[in-house]
Amino acid sequence: MLATKELTTEAHVPSNGKEPKSITTPREAIEFARSLGLRIVDFKFVDLPGTWQHFSAPIEELSESLFAEGIGFDGSSIRGFQAIHESDMLLMPDASSAVVDPACSVPTLSLTCSVFDPITRRPYSRDPRHIAQKAEAYLKQTGIADVSYWGPEAEFFVFDNIRFDQNQYSGYYFIDSDEGVWNSGQDGAKPNLGHRPRWKEGYFPVAPADTLQDFRSEVVLKLAEAGVPVEVHHHEVGGAGQCEIDMRFDGLVNMADHLMMYKYVIKNVARAHCKTVTFMPKPIFGDNGSGMHVHQSLWNGESNLFFDKNGYALLSETARYYIGGLLKHSPALMAFCAPTTNSYRRLVPGFEAPVNLVYSRRNRSAAVRIPMYSDNPKSKRIEYRCPDASSNPYLAFSALLLAGLDGIKNTIDPGEAADYDLYDLEPEEAARIEQVPGSLSEALAALESDHEFLYAGDVFTPDVIETWIEYKRTKEVDPIRLRPHPYEFYLYYDA
Repeated sequence: MLATKELTTEAHVPSNGKEPKSITTPREAIEFARSLGLRIVDFKFVDLPGTWQHFSAPIEELSESLFAEGIGFDGSSIRGFQAIHESDMLLMPDASSAVVDPACSVPTLSLTCSVFDPITRRPYSRDPRHIAQKAEAYLKQTGIADVSYWGPEAEFFVFDNIRFDQNQYSGYYFIDSDEGVWNSGQDGAKPNLGHRPRWKEGYFPVAPADTLQDFRSEVVLKLAEAGVPVEVHHHEVGGAGQCEIDMRFDGLVNMADHLMMYKYVIKNVARAHCKTVTFMPKPIFGDNGSGMHVHQSLWNGESNLFFDKNGYALLSETARYYIGGLLKHSPALMAFCAPTTNSYRRLVPGFEAPVNLVYSRRNRSAAVRIPMYSDNPKSKRIEYRCPDASSNPYLAFSALLLAGLDGIKNTIDPGEAADYDLYDLEPEEAARIEQVPGSLSEALAALESDHEFLYAGDVFTPDVIETWIEYKRTKEVDPIRLRPHPYEFYLYYDA
């Protein structure tokens, strides 16, 4: 879909404008909190699957020594972290992350934290934020580039009601959205005012068909208060409340931080409006899924390494090799970039989802698309379209960067561009095009057999890969495998 990076001509230009004075030290964070009369400090960190966790304290507890010594917590109670016999862990607050929490009624300072081992006083290997920090450091070590820029387009649904349950004798879900075209014939307690987007026609209608304009605008303003700049927001194709809000590009760790705040703000603003938000890739049968197209570029200083005025789609050889790495490692990448069983309800061959492991300018049926809205060298980037926002952004972005760098280091040729309709091929031609895995189980098997590229620069470590695979298999793949699906009753009850 049309997204932020497509509406701006210089989507990946480092900003040279004057920014507000940033907080860099613990003392500045403390003075910031005092100057605004904040009453509570909230310490946030991310678990391995990618959900924010937190605890809070009175603001009087915030001191410079706390930033240096950390705050203890039980790591055995956090998904993907420690066993019970080694549960003590430390949170180390990042002073530069200090913002006023945009979702709290009580004035609260929000601090993003890294996880440390209290014995070694070193960063914890399974802390996703630490992995992302190592990925940024490794990029510089390679000498290939100074910085990578990231621009994810995370789609989501806004519903008015959701009910679901699963137990030994029943399993169901019920979704409702006032925008859903299925409510066109509703005769209930409240008036039916019509003006709903028709099936798959939710892309860009104005109000009253788009009922979520003010909701999205409120989210944008809240994000700005939290230091997350937004470029554009709009309704998406899914008529039942599908939306997209696009953040301004940033470095890898900063963008992952921003995406965590993005999901936090959107969910809490929705709750304040008596609505509910999901980033599930495929919550509604027969309608568009929610993806997260990830724009990427590499820079040295003011030079965009992905641009070449004589290259295909204005791409440099460096960019082509980067694409080669993404395509080669895509089956394994999906374990981090499309990391839920529900992800593969979206990634289905023959539909709009980008399952084909090829690249192309403008072609949205390819896994890698090169936007062609501008010939400005500073706007040249690649868009990887397979991921979704159920992923842990620290892990997903880091894995993508390492795959791209592996392509550059090993000059992996991505082959010829696929500038044609991939859905209009003859069966024998279509069969020659490699596709992403068809299930989470397949993606985990691909990661098991192809993960050496993730060890570069000690960014990922064996315990991270092993824990991720074990967690996903035992907590997600197996529970889905063991339960009957409601549709199976429709198909097989009379067998």
